[in-house]
Amino acid sequence: MKPVVVISGAGISAESGLKTFRGADGLWRGYRPEEVASPEAWRRDPELVLDFYNERRRAVREAKPNAAHRALVELERAYDVRIVTQNVDDLHERAGSSRVLHLHGEIRTARSTKDPALVTPLGDGDINLGDRCALGSQLRPHIVWFGEPVPAMEEAADLVREADVVLVVGTSLVVYPAASLVFEARKDARRIVVNPEIPDMAVRGGFEAVAKPATVGVPEVVAKLMAEAG
Repeated sequence: MKPVVVISGAGISAESGLKTFRGADGLWRGYRPEEVASPEAWRRDPELVLDFYNERRRAVREAKPNAAHRALVELERAYDVRIVTQNVDDLHERAGSSRVLHLHGEIRTARSTKDPALVTPLGDGDINLGDRCALGSQLRPHIVWFGEPVPAMEEAADLVREADVVLVVGTSLVVYPAASLVFEARKDARRIVVNPEIPDMAVRGGFEAVAKPATVGVPEVVAKLMAEAG
């Protein structure tokens, strides 16, 4: 089966009711990013950081996968689909996608502050001060904060290089390093973007543009790809 890589951003989750970061009512409203999403914030006020992510985690638990998530699951019937997501929610997995790579971490997982490789699924739980890993250190959100490296970038770039089709959904392509992934696509790869406002980068790059919300545009693109696959 042809390899397809889907690069998904906040726009696909917004249609499930999850706030984006930079919108008028976005997650950063009332906060500066460095106050709640940086190593410095964690050292300064870990309780504030935990409260911020606990609130986000509750919103994720209540959200449901939407038509765009479900369409990408359908695409697996005819293509070798890999999803590279900038989102920290688990809506792709809950919809049924089998191979999802999270660039910026996973909100429903905690990790050790002593050993970053030691991660703990939270299920429906939160993280509170005093919650410790098996090594005895405080648990923190398993999230890539501002100023931290993105460990999954090289794996994501390798996937994009191998893809015959790169489908970009719900992202403005302005957040780096994630936005740089589109430059890893082969020259002969088909590149498609679904977003109500087509990013300038996609226009300049000659992407096939579908200027629609993810819940409308993704099922349309998937239907076309499925028809082409026979």
